[in-house]
Amino acid sequence: MKPGESPEQEPNTHTYTHSHQHHHEDGDHVHTHQHEYSHTHAHEGDHHHDHEHNHDHDHDHHDHSHARRIEVEQDLLARNNLMAERNRGYFEAKNIVALNLVSSPGSGKTTLLERTVQELKKELSFYVIEGDQQTMNDANRMHQTGVPVIQINTGVGCHLDADMIHKSIQKLEPGNDSVLMIENVGNLVCPALFDLGESVRIVIMSVTEGDDKLVKYPNMFQTSDLCIINKTDLLPYVDFDMKKAREYAQKINSHLEIIELSARTGEGMEGWYDWLRKL
Repeated sequence: MKPGESPEQEPNTHTYTHSHQHHHEDGDHVHTHQHEYSHTHAHEGDHHHDHEHNHDHDHDHHDHSHARRIEVEQDLLARNNLMAERNRGYFEAKNIVALNLVSSPGSGKTTLLERTVQELKKELSFYVIEGDQQTMNDANRMHQTGVPVIQINTGVGCHLDADMIHKSIQKLEPGNDSVLMIENVGNLVCPALFDLGESVRIVIMSVTEGDDKLVKYPNMFQTSDLCIINKTDLLPYVDFDMKKAREYAQKINSHLEIIELSARTGEGMEGWYDWLRKL
C-alpha cells in the first residue's frame, strides 16, 4: 500500500443469538436452546486526510466506500426478501395468518398480545414468536397463557429477519388454520426494512409517545396495514391529540386502518378482536 492510501473498507459482522424454549406437554419441563446468526453491515470508517492528498484521490476513496456499503446492504435485503417469500409460501400453504407486531419500546405491545391470546385462545389457534435483544421475560409471560411460544434474542441486533422466522417456525411447527403472532424487537426504524413473510404488519403506538410519532417515523407507518393506538385510558393525563394523529396517518398512508384501545382496561379491545376475526 502506498503512503497516503487508505485500505478498502470491509463490512463488519455482528453475531445474533436466537434462543427458544421447548415446553413439554406436562408443563413441568422447559428447555432453552440458543442459535447464532451472523449479520453483516458495511460501515464507513473514520478517514484521516493528509494535507498532501489531492482532492481527486479523496473523492475516489469516498465513492468506492459508499458504493461498497450500498452493494452490501442491497445484497442483505435481497437475501432477506428471498427467504421472506419462502416463509410467505409456507404460511399460505398452511392457511396461517402471520402478524408482524412492531412498535417502539414501552408501547404496551406485549400486554396487548398477552390479553388478546388469553381472551381468544378458545376461538383461535395461536402460536407466538417473541423477539427481544435479551432475556426470556416476554416468552415466559406468554407461556403462562398456555400457547406455544419461541423466544428469539438478537443480541445487538435491532430487528428480526426472515431467516430467524424461518428457523423458528421449523421448531414451533404452527398448525394449519392458525394465527402466528410475531412480536418484533422494539424499534420503529430497522424492522420497517425487513419483510418477514408476514400476512399483515401492525404498528402499535401509545398516547404517551406523542401524536407526532407518525411523522417522526413515517416509513414504519407507510409499510403497515393497521395502527393500534394503545393506552387510551391515559388520554386525560397526556398531551395527545387523537384527531391530529389520525390526520397524520391519512397523509402518510391513506390505507392505514386505526384502532384506539386500552390493553390494560380492555376498552376498545372488541374492535381489535373483530378485526382479527375478519382475517
